[in-house]
Amino acid sequence: MAGLFDLTGRVAVVTGGNGGIGLGMAEALAGAGCAVSIWGRDAEKNRRALERLALAGAPVAAETCDVADPDAVRRAFDATLARFGRVDGMFANAGVAGGGRRSFLERDAAEWRQTFAVNLDGVVASFQVAARHMAERAGAGDAFGRLVATSSVASLLGAARNEHYGATKGALNAMVRALAVELARYGVTANAILPGWIESDMTAGLMANEKFVSFNLPRIPARRFGRPEDFGGIAVYLMSGASSYQTGQVVVIDGGYTVA
Repeated sequence: MAGLFDLTGRVAVVTGGNGGIGLGMAEALAGAGCAVSIWGRDAEKNRRALERLALAGAPVAAETCDVADPDAVRRAFDATLARFGRVDGMFANAGVAGGGRRSFLERDAAEWRQTFAVNLDGVVASFQVAARHMAERAGAGDAFGRLVATSSVASLLGAARNEHYGATKGALNAMVRALAVELARYGVTANAILPGWIESDMTAGLMANEKFVSFNLPRIPARRFGRPEDFGGIAVYLMSGASSYQTGQVVVIDGGYTVA
């Protein structure tokens, strides 16, 4: 069984891989032997993340990239191909939080569009360059590819003042289902991971809010908030041959929050 999860020879990109859930996934992938390229906007944060990833012993690299810019995505992908020669998995994890700072009644078009530009359009751009490459390889007899989007339980549950964030994540769920059908002929799977409340830089403000913690922690059957390392196992599974027959699915990782 150990060989089923050996990712030696595979190459994965993790957008937003320099921290939080993305780094948790990247560390596990590298630990399983996968070459990993992390994409992030902050070059210094990328550098620090690379130091951690290098400890796993697998080849690692980083590209400075804002996924909201399609040209930047293409440049980062080309650079990754130049370095590693192939890309087998695209973990489209980069995103921005909704924040819940203002009501839908006050939401302006600029804030709505910015959330979509990163959380949805950035995934589209990342998936598209990867899927084209994977389809070309399939045509040459090398049919294998993994597309994985980081969605959210906000796509399943209503959250006041976060309709813009939830809308982007719901769109991701629908997109992976469509891509699963379209791209199966190339040996490409498409799935989404739906985190619940996770301790990360993005949620640091919430985790420091005693009212938030006292309200939400008792609603999680696991009685703890998630951590980035909780996403390592699912990342390795979805990247491996073990998941070759799982596609078009949304996988909830939330400590039981959505079923309590």
